[in-house]
Amino acid sequence: MKKIPLFVLAIICMSFVNWHYNMDEVKQLAKKEHKHILLNFSGSDWCGPCIKLHKELFASAPFQNFAEANLVMLNADFPRLKKNQLPKEQQKINDALADQYNSKGSFPLTVLLNENGKVIKAWEGTPKGSQEEFVEELQFAIDQDK
Repeated sequence: MKKIPLFVLAIICMSFVNWHYNMDEVKQLAKKEHKHILLNFSGSDWCGPCIKLHKELFASAPFQNFAEANLVMLNADFPRLKKNQLPKEQQKINDALADQYNSKGSFPLTVLLNENGKVIKAWEGTPKGSQEEFVEELQFAIDQDK
């Protein structure tokens, strides 16, 4: 097996959007950077569409580039396997997010919020269309919020 040079690995890791896990921190960051918040509800170890969404959309170059410039990313994960259980404090945070933004318990659910946490637009399930079309939808929703 070939070894990957450390700097190449570092560049690859840096290209991924930074996901956050606490709404209070995300709101502060969004206000400071004048960005919107993208909240994603996922079941990382049981929800096939959630896993697909993260791999095919959120990890894509068009989305990553857009998110880096315009969004603060917030993930509320609800794993089911015992080995993947979240710390109790994180579970409380995620439960509170679900109470406020996902009362129907939809997975995946992606919600665009303004910097104060007000819902701008929501996508239940996997967004339709290409990666570029989703980015265009996000941009349109952000533009309408101004």
